Amino acid sequence: MTSWLRRYDDWLNAELEQRARDAGEDVDTYVARAVATRMVADLARADSDSPEELMTHLAASGVFASTSMPSVSAVINDPERLRALHATGLLDSPVEEVYDRITRAAAQALDAPHALVSLVDIDRQYFKSFAGLGELTEEERQTPLNRSVCQYAVANGTPLILEDARTDPVFKNHPAVLDGTLVAYLGIPLIDGHGNGIGTLCVYDEKPRLWSTGHVQILSDLAELAAERIFGSRP
Repeated sequence: MTSWLRRYDDWLNAELEQRARDAGEDVDTYVARAVATRMVADLARADSDSPEELMTHLAASGVFASTSMPSVSAVINDPERLRALHATGLLDSPVEEVYDRITRAAAQALDAPHALVSLVDIDRQYFKSFAGLGELTEEERQTPLNRSVCQYAVANGTPLILEDARTDPVFKNHPAVLDGTLVAYLGIPLIDGHGNGIGTLCVYDEKPRLWSTGHVQILSDLAELAAERIFGSRP
């Protein structure tokens, strides 16, 4: 058996090889990506400059073969969807207790540290409600669209379930996964009566989670309450 890391004993090296196989990578790539991910996370936690320059160099080096995600721009930029979103009047609106009760209930029911009612605009994600994030300024209540995982639930119109995004072949290179913000995610799209998804009710965690069918059902029920509040009675 090859000894990959000198400080690892045979058992740890065997475990390393298995984890690399599970991720579909050779050990050198697996270790290099793990180190690079830690570098990105450390830079983000240091409240330094954006890690995007570091990620660009890592991508060019081949450590991160690609940090791009599948394009969902056709759905996100759809004029009907955007009209439905803006018609709610919720973008840039103050926090409201009725939505905060829903996010708190979602976080508590699923034992998740974070919950959001997110709205996906053409170039940003806006948090109408949030739980587990402390006090946020108005500027902190939005992120650039490339930081949004919710946009993929919106685009697909179905629940998005990630138990460990770090090993997911699609989401492992998402910026929010690379910097450690998100490991597990469960999001339910908020859809109006005409099929337009405007955002999600979601929960997420910084560690892996096994989401059960019960978790999906509970979050779906709470998402329905949020949708009824947003859209009223729907056909």
